[in-house]
Amino acid sequence: MADAVPDAAAGATAETAAETVAATPLGDGGGKVTFVGAGPGAADLLTFRAARAIAEADVVIWAASLVQAEVLEHARADAEVLDSAAMSLEQVVAVYARARAEGLKVARIHSGDPALWGGTQEQLDRCAELGIDTEVVPGVSSFSAVAALARRELTIPEVAQSVVLTRLGGGKTPMPPGEEVREFARHGTTMALFLSAARSGQLVRELLEGGYPTSTPVIVAYQATWPEELIVRCTIGTLEETVKEHKLWKHTLFLVGPALAAQGTRSHLYHPGHFHGFRKADPGARRALRERGAGS
Repeated sequence: MADAVPDAAAGATAETAAETVAATPLGDGGGKVTFVGAGPGAADLLTFRAARAIAEADVVIWAASLVQAEVLEHARADAEVLDSAAMSLEQVVAVYARARAEGLKVARIHSGDPALWGGTQEQLDRCAELGIDTEVVPGVSSFSAVAALARRELTIPEVAQSVVLTRLGGGKTPMPPGEEVREFARHGTTMALFLSAARSGQLVRELLEGGYPTSTPVIVAYQATWPEELIVRCTIGTLEETVKEHKLWKHTLFLVGPALAAQGTRSHLYHPGHFHGFRKADPGARRALRERGAGS
């Protein structure tokens, strides 16, 4: 793999990168940019479609600090590989413009799922302006990976039927009104909290203000599916202490909610009294469900 930065991106400022885009002819090749979800870390959690997109790419752009290097094993030996950690949006878009002019295929690798905190929409908008074809390949999100590692289902009948994906406010990007952690916590359901470990004290306060009791179970996950992975169980009451004990401030996800400790519940889906298009209900079990007020 050719690990190099093209002239259009090397050392370019936002202004010069924009000028490069404007000056790049569209050409006849068309090109394509595929945004690839690399999953939470482990290379074998890539989807087949993601691996194929990387294998077909002339240019691979990835974040070395967020994606394991093994992912690049799918790339061609002659592929141009760029680390996006050193690039601005304008520099990345300059590569897309070159791909449009030269008919190149670009695999833009993002950690997790590109739909969540991936910064992909602004890139998709720029690609639309350039007239270059795009595709988005979904990836396994870290909240799903952590639930799997913890052997927990996030939606438990009669306990939690919703999952809130959010982050703590007060960082570089302000939260829209009404999206504070305390507001979501009022629902008392399962929450997956990203990008919040650096201010664990504030996180605890908002969870409690929202109505969770201090005994609410929490799963703390650092670098899930990476070699240095750490999974710790605690409660909201011991969350801040746990974070400080393990010196966590980034690459950390919190799962919060009563579903994480629920036991003895049963899904209606496989209950003998529940019917659907592929299975008839047992009449006696069906009556029992109706008596409980849970029939459908």
